[in-house]
Amino acid sequence: MQNLFEFNNVVAVLLAYFIGSIPSAIWVSKWFFGIDVRDYGSNNAGATNTFRVIGRVAGFIVLFFDILKGWISVKLLTTLIFYDPNSLEFINMQLIVGITAVLGHVFPIYEKFQGGKGVATLMGIILAINFSAAIGCVIIFLVIFLFFNYVSLGAIVAAIFFPIITIFILRVESLSLIYFSIFISILVILTHKPNIFRLLNKDENKMKINLKKSKNN
Repeated sequence: MQNLFEFNNVVAVLLAYFIGSIPSAIWVSKWFFGIDVRDYGSNNAGATNTFRVIGRVAGFIVLFFDILKGWISVKLLTTLIFYDPNSLEFINMQLIVGITAVLGHVFPIYEKFQGGKGVATLMGIILAINFSAAIGCVIIFLVIFLFFNYVSLGAIVAAIFFPIITIFILRVESLSLIYFSIFISILVILTHKPNIFRLLNKDENKMKINLKKSKNN
């Protein structure tokens, strides 16, 4: 039985990576629009750049699938791993699988390990693991985005508040979830370093959703 647990753990982690590696933005832009979204705008393979370069429909499709990747990766545990859902082992495996899915998005095996920043996939993971915290982060993101029109700023601020919401508002007692929230906050900030410098230099592009190619190419 122990060998079965270990085998299922490995399968869940591998599946999470391969699911996370699905480059939604790249495949949607190539298959349906005949371009590589990485050649335009910010050159990032994510939903935000898809919105800017191609438009609303493609942007929402990519956003949906990037979120879904994270959610599905975590939910696979319910069918592959026979832990008690309330046990520490189950929570830890959820976090491991979730982080693996994000790494797959950032370093996708299908596209020479050149992917996006993983924010949407992270949101899918948080929705699956801690729904209340996810909703809080979404609200914070929307407030910042609607007020300042910077997607990157919204993502950074929401990431900073994620551990604050987890620890001080929801009062989560699981150390694993607390460490996870801190790790995610740091990860999002690190993947947005170029955006932070552009924000400080007032060079960051505001979000403009249209159906035309970005002029930043």
